Amino acid sequence: MNISIDIPDEVRVYVEAQVMAGAYSSIGEYFLSLVQQDQKRKAQAKLETLLKEGIDGEGQEVTPEYWQNLRSSVLGQNSMGNPNDT
Repeated sequence: MNISIDIPDEVRVYVEAQVMAGAYSSIGEYFLSLVQQDQKRKAQAKLETLLKEGIDGEGQEVTPEYWQNLRSSVLGQNSMGNPNDT
């Protein structure tokens, strides 16, 4: 996909300097790197939010039934099935 954007001259000069310094092979690669960094940052923020929710949550008692239900859900099996089937 080709995208055309207007950027201020000072930004253009900065981006061109990054490419000329060898940090990136093209302006397109520079912008692609920015998008990938943004995606990674958002994924990390989401993970941190989920971890915080888990830490702050009430938790659940871990019993043999808990592990069986977890195994069943991960393996795509019916959690009501016979525990000896796995």
